[in-house]
Amino acid sequence: MKNGTKPTVAELKQHAFLIRKYVLQQAKCHGQGYVGQGMQAADIFALLHFGEMNWQPDQLQDPQRDRFLLSTGHYAIAHYATLVTAGLLPEKRLPEYGVDGTALTLGAEPGEIEGIEFAGGSLGQGLGSACGLAWGLRLQKNPARVFNYMSDGEVQEGSTWEAAMLAGARNLSNLVNIIDVNRTQADGPLVLEIEPLAAKYRAFGWWVEEVNGNDMQQLVDAFSRAREAGDKPKAIICHTQIGSGSPILSSLPKAH
Repeated sequence: MKNGTKPTVAELKQHAFLIRKYVLQQAKCHGQGYVGQGMQAADIFALLHFGEMNWQPDQLQDPQRDRFLLSTGHYAIAHYATLVTAGLLPEKRLPEYGVDGTALTLGAEPGEIEGIEFAGGSLGQGLGSACGLAWGLRLQKNPARVFNYMSDGEVQEGSTWEAAMLAGARNLSNLVNIIDVNRTQADGPLVLEIEPLAAKYRAFGWWVEEVNGNDMQQLVDAFSRAREAGDKPKAIICHTQIGSGSPILSSLPKAH
């Protein structure tokens, strides 16, 4: 979001289109990568980086910038595509994705690539880190918010619920947890049933909204309501379709 100006839904959709384009470019180069996940996440990444977060590519050292943590690290393919769309990462570097010895690893890691704040290696670690960061920012009276992006598979991790309990108990209102629910992990459906997910987060003291994560208008409306939701941490549950944006990929059967 630049200079406080809110983009239109049409503009956000165009950003999502470019993210999907760059996701496909990365996967095409060496025939590998989490392309389906990158496609499904494009709308959410576009809304966060170009519409919702107090974040600008030329102000990455601003202490009051919003922070983005990618807990589900293998969605790095969407993160790199977003950084190209924002002008932070040269498009010519996309062929490096997944190549041994390059910075564009299959799981995003902070360091050489500007705009990456957190390494989401073992799943389930992001929310705990986000809680600590949000708590620290609040103690410093820093108005920045923390956005954590996680998968539904991570909901099965015990560390996720320890962090959720802490956030609710400490009323971390500067924390927004985005849960991408595609009901798939590794090579098949979720191992453990996670529903009723919204009710569980509410029981831990969170404000919760459920949306279609591939509907830009729904995303815009949900995040707008989250900003007015008071002193609770926010959980936005985004139901997505693997390969969204591709008629071929999105038509594949969804795991149940």
